[in-house]
Amino acid sequence: MNDERNDRLDRLETTLGHLLRTGVMSAAACLALGLIVSMAAGSTPLATTILKVGLVILMVTPLMRVVVSLVAYARMRDWFFVGTTLLVFAMLVVAWMLKP
Repeated sequence: MNDERNDRLDRLETTLGHLLRTGVMSAAACLALGLIVSMAAGSTPLATTILKVGLVILMVTPLMRVVVSLVAYARMRDWFFVGTTLLVFAMLVVAWMLKP
């Protein structure tokens, strides 16, 4: 039973690593492309949109990490970590709602 739990945790860590890497790389690509478009064509709506998409991807990446962790812990029936992850999720949502 303990080996199965360790395997699940290893898979979760691998999945989260891929998620974070993909999110950061996608955001970096959008930000780089937006910067290139902005430098080549000036401040255009297209450059601004691409830059905003990059920033949104960068901000959503940690939130997706929490959601994936929540689902994984619920499937493992690890209720302590489900509760902890829900608390982190709630704090992220509240912080996002309180932004100026």
